[in-house]
Amino acid sequence: MADLQIKRKLAEGRIVNILSGVPDPDTIDLVGPLGFDGIWIETEHGPVSWREIGDYSRACDLWNMASVVRIPVGEPWVITRTFDRGASAIVVPHVSDKETATKVAVAAKFGPVGLRGIFIGRRSFGVDDFYNNANEETMMIVLIEEMEAINNLAEILEVPNIDVFFVAPGDLAQTMGHTGNTNHPEVQETVDNAIRQIVAAGRTAGSLALDGPNQHHYDLGARFFMCHINSWIIDAATKFLAGSAELEG
Repeated sequence: MADLQIKRKLAEGRIVNILSGVPDPDTIDLVGPLGFDGIWIETEHGPVSWREIGDYSRACDLWNMASVVRIPVGEPWVITRTFDRGASAIVVPHVSDKETATKVAVAAKFGPVGLRGIFIGRRSFGVDDFYNNANEETMMIVLIEEMEAINNLAEILEVPNIDVFFVAPGDLAQTMGHTGNTNHPEVQETVDNAIRQIVAAGRTAGSLALDGPNQHHYDLGARFFMCHINSWIIDAATKFLAGSAELEG
C-alpha cells in the first residue's frame, strides 16, 4: 500500500513528496510514472465531489501513490465517508486545539483504537481482517494554520494516531495580521519555530515546497512536503512565451 510506503519513509527520516493541483484522474495517470508519493486531492477549496474521490483514489492506486484528500471540515462523518470513498490519507484543516485533534484522530481509526464508522467501503473488498489493516494503513494529517494552533501546539502534539502535523503559512499569516504575506519575517519565524517544536516532540512536520525542494524546512526537520502543479505550469508557460517574443526580435 502506498500509505504504508509513506509511513515507512517517514519512519526512516526520508522525504515524502505530495503533488497538489492535479485536475482530474487522467492527469494522475500522466504524472504517475514520475515518482511522487501521493496526490493531494482538494475538497476544501477545489471542485472534487464525493463520487470523484473514488476515481481519483483508484488512479492513485494504479501508480502506487497515496490519495491524500483535504476535507472541508473535521467532522467525524466527513472523515468516515472520505475513507469509505477510497482515500488512503486525510488532511483536516483548522486543527487548533487538543480537543479537535483528539476528535479527528478517534474518527480516523476503527475500534479498539478509535470510533470510525463501520462500513465496507471499496478498500475492504477481498481484504482479510480489514478493520485492523485499515487502522495500520490509513493516515491522518492535520493542518496547523492559526495562531490558536501555534499557542496550543504542545498539547496538540500529545494526541496519538496523527501521522503529520502540516504547518500551513497562508491562513496562519492571516491570523497574524499579515494576510497574503507569507514571506513576512514574523510569519516565517512562526512557521520555523512550529516545525522545530513538532520535530522536537518526535512527531512528523509537514511543509510547503512550491518553488522546489524546501532546503530550509528540511534542515529544520520537516519531511512531508506538498508542492503545487500550478507554479510549474506558470513557469513553463512564461518561459515559452518569452522565447517566442525573442524569436520575433
